[in-house]
Amino acid sequence: MQSFVHKIWYQGHPAAWLLLPLSLLFWFISSLRRAAFRLGLKRSERLPVPVVVVGNITAGGSGKTPTVLYLIERLRREGWRPGVISRGYGAAFDGELDVVAGMSPAQVGDEPAMIAMRTGVPMVVGRNRIKAAHKLLQSHDVNVILCDDGLQHYALERDVEILVIDGERRFGNGWLLPAGPLREGKWRKSSVNFVLCNGANAEADEYAMTLEPAGLAPVAAIRGHAKGCNTNEQDNIAPRPGDTVNAMAGIGNPERFFSTLRAQGFVLGKAHEFTDHMAFSAADIAAVDDGRPLLMTEKDSVKCREFAKQHWWYLAVDANLPPTFSTRLLDALNRAATAKQGNTHGL
Repeated sequence: MQSFVHKIWYQGHPAAWLLLPLSLLFWFISSLRRAAFRLGLKRSERLPVPVVVVGNITAGGSGKTPTVLYLIERLRREGWRPGVISRGYGAAFDGELDVVAGMSPAQVGDEPAMIAMRTGVPMVVGRNRIKAAHKLLQSHDVNVILCDDGLQHYALERDVEILVIDGERRFGNGWLLPAGPLREGKWRKSSVNFVLCNGANAEADEYAMTLEPAGLAPVAAIRGHAKGCNTNEQDNIAPRPGDTVNAMAGIGNPERFFSTLRAQGFVLGKAHEFTDHMAFSAADIAAVDDGRPLLMTEKDSVKCREFAKQHWWYLAVDANLPPTFSTRLLDALNRAATAKQGNTHGL
């Protein structure tokens, strides 16, 4: 189903015309909602610390999570104490929930589980991002909040908006959902503070972002780390460039992952696409596991750790951004903190 939708959005499939009436309805409803906030009929809540929203205007993956990981580490190096809020897509919970490293994607969502495992950052998930932010501030010592997704969540006032664009697919056919991939029109690009172009060539008003492979790690080792115990499963020898491997990806743009592996020199025997945010079972993975090394994304690995085999590996990636972006972002945050509390870093 996901591949067919992508044909409609990115390859000019004529089925888009059949969906156009629904897109017009989507435009009408979303326009009314934005107007309600603009006219003061709905109010945005202001928080006492700077809020940075990292999002996109297209459905599917664009590189938001690597961007959030980048921001966590960059802000920490500058002395900030970041915390993260997220919707917790696909997870089953009530209210707002603190995310602790080792929690499963079924509990908190795949991206929050991965972010917590990688960084240990204070994090809260909740359908209501304002309540999630208040719980984060009450429970943790943070002085800047990163909102993972939520560019269209206007009820939360934000100080900095970062729009992440898939540089290869851009805005597809340029139509709103469901006939196209857009959650908001392309006009939204001009209203944000920063635009990051993930891959391909960035335009003049965008910052070029690349995802740099950080090496392979065994999926089974995550199981030991999540339980806080030692494991010797890292003793496996990772596949090397030139080796034939199988690959799988349950992300918004699986082909980007496969292209990255090929660029690293791996020969892909099988390259299997799964639906984004899919909750994997051991039976699902059997379709691509024939005994050869199986490579997956870091986000997928947290969903496979409980039944991982010794020859399963994940490729972590790190976002690489120009220094000018970081400098201007930090300037914006310092201005926001000063405006809210009279000094920098919210101290």
